[in-house]
Amino acid sequence: MPSKKRSTTPYTDAQRKSGDWNPLWSTFSEWDPEFLEAYLRLRNVPFRKGPLPKKVKELILVAINAATTHLYAPGVRRHIRNALQHGATREEILEAIELTTVLGIHSSNVAVPILIEELAEQGRKGGAKKRAGKI
Repeated sequence: MPSKKRSTTPYTDAQRKSGDWNPLWSTFSEWDPEFLEAYLRLRNVPFRKGPLPKKVKELILVAINAATTHLYAPGVRRHIRNALQHGATREEILEAIELTTVLGIHSSNVAVPILIEELAEQGRKGGAKKRAGKI
């Protein structure tokens, strides 16, 4: 019986299968698979362990990707989808986005339209509810 060859890029393979794949990683995968594998192995550590639920981790990643210092719309979209899949509400995602505006309002300019699109795609209402005590 032939033995199965073990993959030299298990983290890259797992990331592709997860559906949480950044298309820009494809170039790294082709040009420098060792680098991408090391990066994804490091990136995976907080997802494998720790007390925070996946939903909270995804909300943090929404904020990181929406932050004025990053403004990475594809990442915002990917992590909004992931947060919704892990049970995040519109209000929770909106609050994560609102927190990023401390760095600059541009975060909301990138993230809120994406949130509206993703909610619509899932058949959820996009209009924000009024919150007492909030401006």
